[in-house]
Amino acid sequence: MESGAGKHWTEEEVKALLSIWSEKSIRKQLHGTLRNKGIFIYIAKRLQELGVCRDWKQCRAKYKNLKYEYRTVKYARNSGDATKTMKFFHDLDAILRCEPVAHLATEGNGRCSATEEQLNASPTADSSQGELSVSLEDDEDAPGDPLLFMSQVRPVQLEIAEDEEDFSSSTLAALEATQIKKETVDIDDDSISSTSEDRSCTPLAKQILETDNRIPLEGAQNHFKVITVNDTGAGKHWSDNEVRALINIWSDEKIQQMLEGATRNKEIFEEIARRLMKRGIDRDWKQCRTKYKNLKYEYRALQKENEHLGNPRRKMRFYDEVDCILRRQPLGPSGWGCESSSLLSVSVGDVTANTGSLGIKRKTWNDEMSPIPLKKSASENTIFQFQKLLTERVNTVTEGKKLLLERLCKQEEMQDLNRTQLYAHPSAMQQVPVAATVAAMAPAASDLKLGKKVNEGKTKEVYELPDIPGCVLMQSKDQITAGNAARKDRMEGKAAISNTTTSCVFQLLQEAGIKTAFVRKQSDTAFIAAHCEMIPIEWVCRRIATGSFLKRNPGVKEGYKFYPPKIEMFYKDDANNDPQWSEEQLIEAKFSFAGLTIGKTEVDIMARSTQAIFEILEKSWQPQNCTLVDLKIEFGVNILTKEIVLADVIDNDSWRLWPSGDRSQQKDKQSYRDLKEVTPEALQMVKRNFEWVAERVELLLKTKSQGRVVVLMGSTSDLSHCEKIKKACTTFGIPCELRVTSAHKGPDETLRIKAEYEGDGIPTVFVAVAGRSNGLGPVMSGNTAYPVVNCPPLSSDWGAQDVWSSLRLPSGLGCPTTLSPEGAAQFAAQIFGLNNHLVWAKLQSNMLNTWISLKQADKKLRECTL
Repeated sequence: MESGAGKHWTEEEVKALLSIWSEKSIRKQLHGTLRNKGIFIYIAKRLQELGVCRDWKQCRAKYKNLKYEYRTVKYARNSGDATKTMKFFHDLDAILRCEPVAHLATEGNGRCSATEEQLNASPTADSSQGELSVSLEDDEDAPGDPLLFMSQVRPVQLEIAEDEEDFSSSTLAALEATQIKKETVDIDDDSISSTSEDRSCTPLAKQILETDNRIPLEGAQNHFKVITVNDTGAGKHWSDNEVRALINIWSDEKIQQMLEGATRNKEIFEEIARRLMKRGIDRDWKQCRTKYKNLKYEYRALQKENEHLGNPRRKMRFYDEVDCILRRQPLGPSGWGCESSSLLSVSVGDVTANTGSLGIKRKTWNDEMSPIPLKKSASENTIFQFQKLLTERVNTVTEGKKLLLERLCKQEEMQDLNRTQLYAHPSAMQQVPVAATVAAMAPAASDLKLGKKVNEGKTKEVYELPDIPGCVLMQSKDQITAGNAARKDRMEGKAAISNTTTSCVFQLLQEAGIKTAFVRKQSDTAFIAAHCEMIPIEWVCRRIATGSFLKRNPGVKEGYKFYPPKIEMFYKDDANNDPQWSEEQLIEAKFSFAGLTIGKTEVDIMARSTQAIFEILEKSWQPQNCTLVDLKIEFGVNILTKEIVLADVIDNDSWRLWPSGDRSQQKDKQSYRDLKEVTPEALQMVKRNFEWVAERVELLLKTKSQGRVVVLMGSTSDLSHCEKIKKACTTFGIPCELRVTSAHKGPDETLRIKAEYEGDGIPTVFVAVAGRSNGLGPVMSGNTAYPVVNCPPLSSDWGAQDVWSSLRLPSGLGCPTTLSPEGAAQFAAQIFGLNNHLVWAKLQSNMLNTWISLKQADKKLRECTL
């Protein structure tokens, strides 16, 4: 079996494994090696010499299971539960405390034996009392959520006396001697910050094992990594003012949305660092990200500890502020006084509050390494010595200082208002990271300095923006044209109407994930866009045959529908009335814009994007009972990113729009084209049509449809799996709730929860997350008309067997199974997308972007091969 599972391990076999594991050289190899297959091959070979026949996978699986069981028991005992026990606990305790274990003697039959006193001996008396030292092997996955920190028992080294039940009774000297090492658990990103920036510590030197301590493994190599300050963005200690400024920026609703929805968040923290710089705080993006993670981790670890130990006095600095942010509640003004409001509830014996953020390192070296002492600043010693005095002073902070700080925060929020509009959705940052970041620093509309005119069309002008490199200003005109300007009239207010329509449409597409040049709406008649070199092709997508298509294709009746939509392209040449081109003509033209040559791949990307954009807008207009007949768009090459993006404008000149599918009610520019004579009254009629569209296009950004995903997990051990489902739902804009219930142990409660969500009338998709024997999915499916999908968190040991409880169901049950958390969220999104055009747009955009990435990867591969 791939996981290394197999027959039951006998007591003699486990003793043999422990005897080998206890060797100092084996422990060092396990601690220092990133890939440990060779080590377990060696252990299996050693076991064979002792008469135990196990392969390397079985050895590794047993090794992990023993460690997990030990950690669970150890944590239970430290929490006061002396009833929990396991075999070989004292032997594992000695191994993981780096103490000698009695070696097992070999009997005449080749089996190994040891006296009961040897194997069950307690740890030596001179060992550090109360010290728990558990190592994390590099092949083990860290839990995805800090709430699992203690339940999974990740590496924690505590040098706190176990018999100290009440921290508040500790002496001041004991508190100063207290040191805590924790491992940072990354929640929102792939990378793991392993070093705290809160204390400057000497980097760990690479340990070189002596010759007599090496294990002669065949093909096994030691891979050591020295974690330095530069690796993690750590730096000098963060002062209280710096942390307050970071929390103030973090509390911005737009920033929170981006941090929740982004999978790669470097650009977000670059924006945070820039804001801090405006406040006079010099921190780079890595330092900001590390501090952000440490604050979240410390908050959640304390929450878990308080929940288990029932000690509400255990707090952290800025606890209340972080609590408000993570609970999505507004920060109270009291949180920005001269001292953190969280200090008011901190007891004198509170280790966490007194020491501030703690040193954090990932433990990859041997357990004998002594902890690096934390260097205390003068302000921290003052906190230790004058805790009561500080508390009194916090209670007597003057209202004048509070009002001053509130005023400063409000002033900063007003300055950031325009900048945060740029980041309404994480996709906006991913599309134009450079231009958008610069545009975020743009002055107000009245102060915006215009450069030279880059281009002028029939209905708009394009200006350079010297203060925003890589961006231009798109200024609309009060002018309406038809027939390549053969008919041209001034229509008062058209510039504002067109700008509103374009801004809303581009915002809709951008939030869905389509790459556009749009940055932000600057004024009533202008918006800022990324500077692009325009590709002189008009792409037209048609669902219904009408207009010029009928003239070019005699015999086709008006109203003929195209499935899929029909794609056409026209070369922009007013002198020749914009002739129609084929793909072959465009490829053979060998256009080059901003250093990008337009070839087969680029033409395919534009054609595929045109269809996707049309279908997104078509779906978006359906709730308004409007039929999108056809659409005309243009693409450009971003001069900074060198990628093709949707550019120019999409306004009422760009499409045909028929309310209720009735051509006689048309609201687009065709009503102007059809005028036999242009009179003031006729122009007013056309203007009313344009205003009608501008009013309703804003409704495209909203949806009346409701929906939610409810994830039911059998136990909290599946929490990290469920958090992935919730995070994926967030990217689709779908609310997600997590509940714990067991269909085996509490079927009545499971059905009660089901009834709770059925009763409020909100469409719901249930996701059943149960590992060993999945009863949740079938029970839910058999008792509700709402969709249910299984998403079992399969283990490496029994996954191949457990999955059948999700696949083999009784007749009459419809409960599909997907193993991917992201797949479960996508399944729910596809259901809600039937009636929610915003969710449907994100699904469509995801498919498009995946297709484009594959197309570009294929192009790069072919270029390398050629």
